Amino acid sequence: MTVEYTSWLWLIPFFPLLGTLVNGIVGSKLPRQVVSLIACGSIFLSFLVSVFYATIKLPRVEGGEVLINVVYTWLSSGNLVARAAFQFDRLSMVMSLVVTGVGFLIHVYSIGYMGHDPGYARYFTYLNLFAGAMLILVLGANLPVMFIGWEGVGLCSYLLIGFWFEDNEKASAGKKAFIVNRIGDFGFLIGIFSLFFFLGKVDFVGMQHAIERGGKDVLTGGWFSLGALGTPMVVTVICLCLFLGATGKSAQLPLYVWLPDAMAGPTPVSALIHAATMVTAGVYMVARLNFLFALSSTACLVVATVGGLTAIYSATIALTQNDIKKVLAYSTVSQLGYMFVGVGVMAYSAGIFHLMTHAFFKALLFLGSGSVIHAMGGEQDMRKMGGLKKHMPITYWTFLIATIAISGIFPFSGFFSKDEILWKAWANGYQFIWAICWVGAGITAFYMFRLVFMTFYGECRADEETKHHLHESPASMTIPLVILAILSVVGGWVGVPAILGGSNRIERYIEPVFEAAAPVLAGLPEHSHGEEWLFVLLSLGIAGAGIYLSWYMYRARTELPGKMAEAVPPLYKLSLNKYYVDEIYDAAVVKPILNTSDYFLWRFFDTWIVDGLVNGMANLFKNVLGEGLRRLQSGVVNSYAVYFLLGALLVLGYMLWWS
Repeated sequence: MTVEYTSWLWLIPFFPLLGTLVNGIVGSKLPRQVVSLIACGSIFLSFLVSVFYATIKLPRVEGGEVLINVVYTWLSSGNLVARAAFQFDRLSMVMSLVVTGVGFLIHVYSIGYMGHDPGYARYFTYLNLFAGAMLILVLGANLPVMFIGWEGVGLCSYLLIGFWFEDNEKASAGKKAFIVNRIGDFGFLIGIFSLFFFLGKVDFVGMQHAIERGGKDVLTGGWFSLGALGTPMVVTVICLCLFLGATGKSAQLPLYVWLPDAMAGPTPVSALIHAATMVTAGVYMVARLNFLFALSSTACLVVATVGGLTAIYSATIALTQNDIKKVLAYSTVSQLGYMFVGVGVMAYSAGIFHLMTHAFFKALLFLGSGSVIHAMGGEQDMRKMGGLKKHMPITYWTFLIATIAISGIFPFSGFFSKDEILWKAWANGYQFIWAICWVGAGITAFYMFRLVFMTFYGECRADEETKHHLHESPASMTIPLVILAILSVVGGWVGVPAILGGSNRIERYIEPVFEAAAPVLAGLPEHSHGEEWLFVLLSLGIAGAGIYLSWYMYRARTELPGKMAEAVPPLYKLSLNKYYVDEIYDAAVVKPILNTSDYFLWRFFDTWIVDGLVNGMANLFKNVLGEGLRRLQSGVVNSYAVYFLLGALLVLGYMLWWS
């Protein structure tokens, strides 16, 4: 691994943080045009610096591997040395370009969408902080710096999801996101502490070198010596702790419940959370620590299984949702599952490739839904939409492109990345995971085209006043849609597989970062191009079947959805009510904790034990000692004579007794 030191990498996260500082302090006193310029300009400068490092600096490093920028020594205590340092390699390059590029488009879109909001400067302050925290996360050269960004995006999600905090429902959604993520973060911290305990290092380059020196060849998961990490079971436990953190940030089973409620925030925030920041953090973390996860086949199996189950589970919920943003939210949970399948089957490049293409079409889908909601006067129920195609042609065509892309149809970007994950799952020996994801791909195509047909086709079901005001969104909103639509079409062509005449350039480009997985994958059997072609056709077939079924039910035979819901009401209600998971969590976790806090900790322990001890001591001195002694000071001489006589008798009796 070639490492070269550089000096200006810190500028990438610095510019958005500077925008946060300026708009946070004086933004409320500045014209909105200046606030927009500061916010959008800062993230654009970060994008330019990322492009400079990707095209000029990184290729000059021998082998194009790692650039390190050490700003200063942050923590130094005993064996722990953590520097405020940033790392730029082929993996962090892809992430920084996605965060800054897509983030910039979302910033521009927000100018039109949030143009009349009274919290305009506060919104852009949070948005810049969100981007800055995510850039710290993906560029951090060690786990403590990554954790700063990790917690930063968690804080920003709370601030932005609950942006309209006057509404109690939106404020509660922000708190829910914050609290659920704390559960995952606890596991992540345990993993970090364990790695330092066993390796004595927290920087990624140092940890990888330590593991390589300690026994890189022991990968079976048995009870064998593994150098600094002890046994593979220790590795598995550490990986699972880290993955627990990933399930929180990236909304996987069982900690996914915060993400659908995150729709309470402004729609551009949903696009930023779901496409370019936060939810991709867990996938990135597993990919970054690939040299650790590659040591445990058990941990990889858990990651892939959780990802596959999440993919199909959340897809079945999206089938029946009527809120346009809720459909897209569960779609995000499902697509994140595919990414975890990619990194879980050790096809790390495929997982990151899907992360990149997903950023394009999912940002487009959310911004497109925001355009629809903007035109509908805030309405999000698809049952009250319909016929918007003729009123909003740019929004319709760009939204359709994103829908085709996420459905995995050739030649759009989603086809290349999702098909690569499905093929790698099969080829790397995870056939059951492939079957789950293959079915999930068909369900994805179905519910996404259901969304398109209910929103843009047929007769408009809105009230007359809303119909009268239907219009296309302003240029500040439609231009980002067009750019993202182009990326949703061409973004996948950097990963054209060999069977289609390509060389999968993105896989070959990122592959050196994931060299630790090579020894494991080297022992897998070879597969023919014919077999790979078969799986390509299977992927296209299931997606096409989903699209056709959606068209048949929501265009050709529009009475069918209602009849099917009546035919199987338990299944329909189960999906519509999201399997009652929130209610189960509420009954099994939330209410017991609240009741314990209310009846035991407050009413009994706090009132009777804590307050009882304090108030009891006070009452003892006041009512017993204080009042009792006060009564002795009556001011009556006769009483004092009696007390004196009684005291003398007691002393005399005591002396006679002991003598």
